[in-house]
Amino acid sequence: MTLAAAAAALATLAGLAHLTAPAAPAAADGGKTAAVRMPVERSELVCPAPSSSDIAETTYTAITPGAAGGGKGSARLLGATKEAKPVLEPKERGRPVGATASGAEAPGLAGIADGVLAPGWTAQQTTKVSVGRARGLLGVGCTAPGTDFWFPGASTAKGREDYVHLTNPDDTAAVIDIKMFGPDGLVKDETGVSENIRIDPRSTKAISLASLAPGKELADVTAHVTTRAGRVGASLQACEEGVGADWLPASADPAPDRVLPGIPADATSVRLVAFAPGEEDADLSVKLAGPNGSISPAGTEKLHVKAGMTASVDLGDVTRGEAGSLLLAPADPKKAVPVVAALRVVRGSGAKQELAFVPAAGPVGARATVPDNRADENASVLSLTAAGADAKVKVTASPGTEAGEPASKEVTVKAGTTQTVSLAPGGAKGAYALTVETLSGGPVHAARTLTLPHEGIVMFTVQTLSDDRGTVPVPKAVQDLSVLTR
Repeated sequence: MTLAAAAAALATLAGLAHLTAPAAPAAADGGKTAAVRMPVERSELVCPAPSSSDIAETTYTAITPGAAGGGKGSARLLGATKEAKPVLEPKERGRPVGATASGAEAPGLAGIADGVLAPGWTAQQTTKVSVGRARGLLGVGCTAPGTDFWFPGASTAKGREDYVHLTNPDDTAAVIDIKMFGPDGLVKDETGVSENIRIDPRSTKAISLASLAPGKELADVTAHVTTRAGRVGASLQACEEGVGADWLPASADPAPDRVLPGIPADATSVRLVAFAPGEEDADLSVKLAGPNGSISPAGTEKLHVKAGMTASVDLGDVTRGEAGSLLLAPADPKKAVPVVAALRVVRGSGAKQELAFVPAAGPVGARATVPDNRADENASVLSLTAAGADAKVKVTASPGTEAGEPASKEVTVKAGTTQTVSLAPGGAKGAYALTVETLSGGPVHAARTLTLPHEGIVMFTVQTLSDDRGTVPVPKAVQDLSVLTR
């Protein structure tokens, strides 16, 4: 009887509340109102340790895009160790901040932004090594920690040294596995050292891929990093004897259509590496999107990728003097098989070669930003690619870290083409950021090539831009007191 009385009282109370509550406004779409997009309130970034060279010179640059003012917030990048001091600490939106470090002791970084400094918070480290085995310009964007990373384009070949850098930003240990897939499938690890790798709290660890497969020299492999516990930031640093060094960022998640943007106009060698992680083979059409349209490179119009195996093809000097982007799509639209992919790009020849990597990238979406651009002539070139439909974007150059007035321009990108843009703030001093916003059409894919020549070597690095996820969908809640009686 007591339970029945309580239920009756609850029903009466719910009915009274329903009668006295203000009426909810009727939705124009019959109650199916879409979620509202709101700015994120917290963002995290991690950066790998820059270099093991004593003569390395590293520049860190960070920015939260947008107009200054408009609320409170904080952001800081710290050394990924306990009790580390801030390396970068932005105070306002729209203006980048920078810092430098020298030698092999520069640490990996981890940091958090909140409030008005969280949406779109972006950072990059750029390292110049002038001589030695690892000489080159090495650039990498700091990324959000995650649990799953694909690195097509890695190698265990003689003369190549590839290290996976793993940064744990949390206060608990992370445990990861690394698997490698070559032209014949999974590369077996008889030693077992590729599993259950512990990354201590707030620390960085570099792991040689060659050490995971002793005696196996493979020109092209796909490395897959997954976590058993915790989360990490993961990037791959590659050093090729006599050619150069750079970072190979993780490819965008597996998908049937992939865009690899930003091949420099004067590339002397381009090599495509792809991997199909599922159980079906992938047959891909290969096209180059240039300034005037898309073409199929002669002799390499298609690429067959066997399931679980890494495939590669040399495209030579495919750009032939015009900057472009590679478009991969199912050769048969009825058979769409997800793949990951990356490009190894070389500029120069002989002893003056330098390399960089271009992973498959997601679209810029609403907005994407790349920091650390330089105002020197043609130092920073932005490549914009519209793979499927015409698009219009707005490109904004922020003030420099030391001085400068922002500049912006609108760019129309025709379907199937790649357009290049060079834009710098007026009176720029120091590094500045480039932000791309989609105005209409699309999707648009983008990459920035940074070139800093040194003693006749065209040292360069390429960073792709992807949606900064500065907003998230927030479902609209409506009052429904009937849940009290269910």
